[in-house]
Amino acid sequence: MFIRQLRYLTALAREQHFARAAVASHVSQPTLSAGLHKLECELGIRIIERDQQFRGFTPEGERVLVWAQRILADWEALVQDVSESREGLQGTVRLGVVPAALPAVGALIEEFCARHPAARVLIQQMSSRSIEQRLAEFDLDAGLTYLDNEPLKDVIARPLYREHYVFLTAEGGPWSNVRSVSWRAVAGVPLCLLSQDMQMRRIIDAVFRAAGVFPRTVVEANSFIALYSLVRQGSWSSVFPHTFLSLFGVPPGVHAIPLAEQLPDHAVGLVIPKNEPVSPAARALLAAAEGLALRSFFDTEPSSQESAQAS
Repeated sequence: MFIRQLRYLTALAREQHFARAAVASHVSQPTLSAGLHKLECELGIRIIERDQQFRGFTPEGERVLVWAQRILADWEALVQDVSESREGLQGTVRLGVVPAALPAVGALIEEFCARHPAARVLIQQMSSRSIEQRLAEFDLDAGLTYLDNEPLKDVIARPLYREHYVFLTAEGGPWSNVRSVSWRAVAGVPLCLLSQDMQMRRIIDAVFRAAGVFPRTVVEANSFIALYSLVRQGSWSSVFPHTFLSLFGVPPGVHAIPLAEQLPDHAVGLVIPKNEPVSPAARALLAAAEGLALRSFFDTEPSSQESAQAS
């Protein structure tokens, strides 16, 4: 019962609403409220600022929440550890991924699932800052993110590949016969770029600043699918990680041009919390990442000229 009460508490922290927390916990709202009230009685403190609506946690409640997150993470790790010794890893493994690292998800999860067929995987796209926060709150088992730009704290990191960038623009324009383009030139055309809460956007903004220019950003999105769609329309250009060519190839009617001044590239890899003992889920993801040769795979993708000839 105590574990269930802690789950109600963490669900309320996530949802910030009693009814939504009850739905997320698969119970009625009266059941959730009764469980939280019993937790307060057992601990002898008031945890929740109550009104007709959820108003937040008391200072004591905030401390209880931190312990609840830790206890639940340890409990899940214990259940996984026991089941792994008998039947292999089971349960749901939670992976947070920055948008720029999405091309690496397929290879990593294929390797993981081949090793642990009884496990389920929940993949969530989010910013690097959200990954850091949710790892600290024991709400993720691992993350795929940048390692050496705005590095995360208190994690174990496994590099997978290094990222560099290509300029995507419509064919038939002024760039049709260009083999490389400068960041300064790119800044002068209408661009669609990732939104500024995404780390890759902050990386390329820093590159533009170093070149002494500001990009002419017309559209922002937190999804590469949206950017891909916009570039295909021909009115906008964009800067993409080179790894996305492995997913989509070069879109029809689009020219992919290397950036002339490639600055030091950035490592992308797997991170897990630096906890002892390491949870079975995090340990299994780290082991699956060990043998992946993603850098050689991504760096041998065809150029736009080669793709055009092949088509």
